[in-house]
Amino acid sequence: MKKRIWKKVIAITLLGAISVSMLGCSRQTTGSNDTKSEYKYGKIDIPGKDGSLCGAPIYIAYEKGFFAEEGFDVNLISADTETRKIGLNNGTIPIVNGDFQFFPSIEEGVNVKVVDGLHNGCIKFVVNPDSDIETVEDLKGKKIGVDEIGGTPHQVASVWLEQAGISALQQDGEVEFLPFSDGNLELEALYNGEIDVAAMWDPLGSVAEKEGKVKVIFDLSTDPAFAGKYCCFLYASEKLLDEKPDEIAALLRAYRKAQDWISKNPEEAVDIIISGKYAQIEDKDLAVQLVQSYEYPSAEDRAAGNHDVASDVEYFVNALYDIGYLKSAPDDFSKQIYAEVNVDE
Repeated sequence: MKKRIWKKVIAITLLGAISVSMLGCSRQTTGSNDTKSEYKYGKIDIPGKDGSLCGAPIYIAYEKGFFAEEGFDVNLISADTETRKIGLNNGTIPIVNGDFQFFPSIEEGVNVKVVDGLHNGCIKFVVNPDSDIETVEDLKGKKIGVDEIGGTPHQVASVWLEQAGISALQQDGEVEFLPFSDGNLELEALYNGEIDVAAMWDPLGSVAEKEGKVKVIFDLSTDPAFAGKYCCFLYASEKLLDEKPDEIAALLRAYRKAQDWISKNPEEAVDIIISGKYAQIEDKDLAVQLVQSYEYPSAEDRAAGNHDVASDVEYFVNALYDIGYLKSAPDDFSKQIYAEVNVDE
C-alpha cells in the first residue's frame, strides 16, 4: 500500500516538475518574444567586426547595452566597403563608421551623409628600424604599402605627400602604392624589403613598434596637419535620415554614450575589447594608450563645443580637393555631405 502511495507521490512530483519545466520554457519563449517587442526600433545590422581598435564605441555600445537602451537589437556584422555602401544606399545598414575615404563615394552618388564625428587619428606609417626614411621628403621614389587603393591610409598618405610637393598619383611615378588586404602581410612585405613604408590602421603598426620591429614616421593623431581633428566620422543612410530621422538620432545617442563612457573608463573599455576579441591586440597598456590618443569626446567635451564636426568635414574636403580626389566645389560639397541631427529626445 505504501509503495503505491509513494509511486503516486513520485508520479505527481514528476508531473509537477514537467509542468513547471514546460511553463518555464513557455515563459522563456514568451519572454524572448516580449524582449524583442521591447526594442522600439527592432533588429538592425551594424558593421562592427573589422578588428580595428578605434571602432571601440561600437563594441562598447553593444556590450554595455547602450544600443539596447535606445531601442535597438543590434547584430554586429562583417562588411567590406562596398557592402557598407550598398547597405547605406538601400537603408538595410543604418549607420557606419568610416574615414574621409567616403567623401569621393558620396560625390559619385552614394546616398549617405556625415552625421557625427567618432574619434581622432588611428593610422601610422612605419618603416624598418634601420631605414633612412624619416620625413615625408624621404618618401619620393619609395614603395608604400596600404590596405587598398582609395582607402583611408592611401588617402592620408596622398594628402601628406601632396602637401610636401610630392605627387601621389601613380602615373607620375614619384611614389608607388601597393595594396595588401591583410595588415600582417603588409608588415611581412615591409620586413622583407618588398615595400619601404607600411601605412597601417592601428593596432598592428603600434604593436610592431613596441616590439622593436619598426619605427613610426607618421602618426595621424599627432601630425600637425591632422592633429585635433576627427578623422573618423559616422555616416548615416540618407534614406533613413529622410524616412526615420528619430532612429538615426537614437543611434547617435547610443554612440555618444559609448564615447563618453570610453573617455572616462579607458582601461575597462580595453578589458571588454580584449576579452571580446574585438581588436587584434592583447597588450592592455598599449591598447589603453592608443584608446586615449583617439580622444573620444565626453559629454562635457561636447557641451563645451570642443569638437566641431562641420569644420573637420570642410577641412578634409578641401584637402582631398587640393590633391584631385574631389572635383566638387569644396564649400558647397562640405555643406551637402554633412547633416546636423537633433539628438535630444
